[in-house]
Amino acid sequence: MADSRPPPSSFEQDPEFLNESIFQFLGRRIREEPLIPIGCAFTCWALVEAAKSVRSGDRNRTNRMFRRRIYAQGFTVVAMLVGSLYWSQDREKRAKYDKKLKEQIALEKREAWIKELEYRDQEEQEMQRRRQAPKARVAQAAAAGVDYTVPESTPDASPPGVVAAVQELTKKG
Repeated sequence: MADSRPPPSSFEQDPEFLNESIFQFLGRRIREEPLIPIGCAFTCWALVEAAKSVRSGDRNRTNRMFRRRIYAQGFTVVAMLVGSLYWSQDREKRAKYDKKLKEQIALEKREAWIKELEYRDQEEQEMQRRRQAPKARVAQAAAAGVDYTVPESTPDASPPGVVAAVQELTKKG
């Protein structure tokens, strides 16, 4: 089973930062379909008024409020259906836009990841060239007929200090 996530990168951002919060979502939905919250408010108002009239014993007002509650609920349901039909095309466009945006972000992450890998590869090649440089100088010296050898270092031996290098030069000179 292949993993569909993009390759990891040090450029990756926190995904929750990009998501919409619940308050942003509710605000957007209320702006898109303002009649639904209005219908819900009218329904609640009619229900509260009906409860008050039941306590006061006014049967006519109670029946009127229950009828208004039914009308408000009907208005809310109709508003939901009409809003659903009206906004369905917009939601499809939004879904397509979100999909393209996600694809673009994934592509940018992938390109950044590849650029990072190329940079790391260049660093690695440079380090290899630096390690190979002394051996190349020995090979050039051997080709020129000069006896130039690089002492092999052992893992246990510590590199010679400055004093040891100066003493070695004074012995030869």
